[in-house]
Amino acid sequence: MSDDRISFKDMCTRFDVTPRTLRYYEYIELLQPRKEGRTRFYGAREVARMTLILRGRRFGFSLEEIRQWLQIYDKKGSREQYQVWIDMADRQLAVLDGQIADLRAARDDLDQLRRITRDELDKLG
Repeated sequence: MSDDRISFKDMCTRFDVTPRTLRYYEYIELLQPRKEGRTRFYGAREVARMTLILRGRRFGFSLEEIRQWLQIYDKKGSREQYQVWIDMADRQLAVLDGQIADLRAARDDLDQLRRITRDELDKLG
């Protein structure tokens, strides 16, 4: 195997994904490895795309939104494509901000309940 190609197994290991996940990304055409018989090899393009896919998933984007993002990445995007991406990012940032607020409220509630319980425990001696 040449240095610029990564095997299926190494790709799974490198990105800490299951073989099923990697095959699914291929099935829905987010990734297009080179095939030699039944063996798949991933080049720099696929490694970059996988990095973007996982980043998009971490941000909470759907696979279809990630597909749109990859289209912009693969070729110089148009003004309209960039605007669509910014709009998608703005929507997702609002979602993440809401989730952060919910987590902070849950944490504050748990902390308050813990303090109340600690006070009750201290009263018991």
